[in-house]
Amino acid sequence: MPIEHAIMEYLSVKQYADAHGLPERTVRNWCAAGKIQGAFLTGKTWNIPADASIPERTKQKVSPLLKRLHEEKEAKLNGGIYHRTQIDLTYNSNHMEGSKLTHEQTRYIFETNTIGITDEPVNVDDIVETTNHFRCIDYIIDHAGDQLTEAMIKGLHIILKSGTS
Repeated sequence: MPIEHAIMEYLSVKQYADAHGLPERTVRNWCAAGKIQGAFLTGKTWNIPADASIPERTKQKVSPLLKRLHEEKEAKLNGGIYHRTQIDLTYNSNHMEGSKLTHEQTRYIFETNTIGITDEPVNVDDIVETTNHFRCIDYIIDHAGDQLTEAMIKGLHIILKSGTS
């Protein structure tokens, strides 16, 4: 009586990635980590069983930096990473876009929600965009775990430009 041998079909990383809508790098990393059952290397090429299931995804841990940003934001802590990120990122981003506000004025707006007294005229749009920028950074911190979508980017743009000419 002849013994029948089952012929196993294998896929390349690209084929597996395309079949499951995944990035090739992710599939390669899973193979290297032993997360795809039956995958093996031939030379530099991964061979993945055609019927191999997608590995269970583990819940991502919150990065220590993001955790700290959340904590400092909630505590309204001055002088920390959150405080510095808000001021420096807002100042530099707005300055590249032509804002005439100084770093000190940006800091003052963040800390007091006022502009302070100045001898120079201040463009109202610069002030509004600065406060909107602070709101954008808060939104990004609060939604850091969400998938980045076109709608999210458009939403950030709406927040940034609200109330400006």
